[in-house]
Amino acid sequence: MAGFRTIDQLEVAGKRVLVRADLNVPAKDGKVTDTTRIDRSAATIKELAGRGARVVILTHFGRPKGRDEKFSQRLLIEPLSQAIGQPVAWADDCVGPAAEMIVNGLGEGQVALLENVRFHPEEEKNDPGFARQLAVLGDLYVNDAFSTAHRAHASTEGLAHLLPSAAGRLMQAELEALGRALEKPERPLAAVVGGAKVSTKLDLLGNMVGRVDLLIIGGGMANTFLNALGKDVGKSLCEKDMADTAREIMDKARTGGCAIVLPSDAVIAREFKEGAASEVVPVDRVPADAMILDAGPASVADIIGRLSGCRTLVWNGPLGAFEIAPFDAATNAVAQAAAKLTGEGKLLTVAGGGDTVAALAHAGVEDRFSYVSTAGGAFLEWLEGKELPGVAALAV
Repeated sequence: MAGFRTIDQLEVAGKRVLVRADLNVPAKDGKVTDTTRIDRSAATIKELAGRGARVVILTHFGRPKGRDEKFSQRLLIEPLSQAIGQPVAWADDCVGPAAEMIVNGLGEGQVALLENVRFHPEEEKNDPGFARQLAVLGDLYVNDAFSTAHRAHASTEGLAHLLPSAAGRLMQAELEALGRALEKPERPLAAVVGGAKVSTKLDLLGNMVGRVDLLIIGGGMANTFLNALGKDVGKSLCEKDMADTAREIMDKARTGGCAIVLPSDAVIAREFKEGAASEVVPVDRVPADAMILDAGPASVADIIGRLSGCRTLVWNGPLGAFEIAPFDAATNAVAQAAAKLTGEGKLLTVAGGGDTVAALAHAGVEDRFSYVSTAGGAFLEWLEGKELPGVAALAV
């Protein structure tokens, strides 16, 4: 990961600062139902305003096909105003006369929110002309939306080449956390990779085995690896056509000195529902009519023991079907052990991905890891070792 500029390097007083935030929040009946992304973006906005900038916020909401009032960002005005502690001016477009009038009317320290950048198809095409229309509204550009950094759009990548640019505090925190976890980690470095299918995380697994010392595989994808080792996993979720690929990953790990950890025992059931009758069996004794729904207690003890000897942990994906008890036990126990080690200063823990955030929240440790990314796709592409256009554009 290359070096990048931060807002510490920008003289913002009196300047129009275009801030690309990710305020694509859940909403129902015209009301925001979760303000997490707004709250996390507030720090950069408040700091810039406090330093005398004229702050202009660019963001997207949903996936509109052209202008569609169902995807208007008006619903963000009230929660955003509350989060930053001052009124937010509103423009019903993000380019052209409507936007220019609102932006030009801002005083130092004031904030404006512009309408959905995706109302213009040119945004997602990274159209140079559209990027220039956006650039007219600002003197400086700050990208604070790591979660959209994997997309080369006009407001996430194009703008950075047209104006002096820097990372906002949220982007900075994300890049620094990820850098500590994979770029220059304290070793031993472990990764927990869970989820349903190997096929959706091939690039991630391929990158991880070349970088980490310990790769803990859980969830449905562990079944595919167990099958590749000749074990019968009964009716468990399993991609049998990925057996050769799983063996190739294990061979690459052996060559690179990466230890792969798979479950030694499993929690099985005949049906997948709350409170279903379950039992613990060794992974080589799974009945033909049963399915593996979680890692067993011996596997959990093994993982926790191994983590106690590590210094850094990257986590993506649950170890079992955590949404339904009792198949959340392994994920809960390992997450709580990792959080304890983090609190004791023994382990740096960085986690991300939709299911991962939900699983850590379910385990009650979301705020006890070193850093939890809500970035989703961008976090996954970073784990896969891919260049993120929105980050690369900020490089110095």
